[in-house]
Amino acid sequence: MNNQVIARIDISTPAGRKIARELRGKKSVQLEYPPLVEGVQEETYTHEEVFLRIEKKLNDHYGTNYKLK
Repeated sequence: MNNQVIARIDISTPAGRKIARELRGKKSVQLEYPPLVEGVQEETYTHEEVFLRIEKKLNDHYGTNYKLK
């Protein structure tokens, strides 16, 4: 016998967020949130790659040679 219930709560509304907040602290409740971005097909970058690109753009624009740490 299955003693579990699956409910989908729309947390984009204030009422849905309130329900999710109330359930979060319960010992017998397990919340699962879907991934924020589903099916990303494009190339993604690490934060190091992003900082290097920003550093290059800023240095090219201002004619400097600063390094971001």
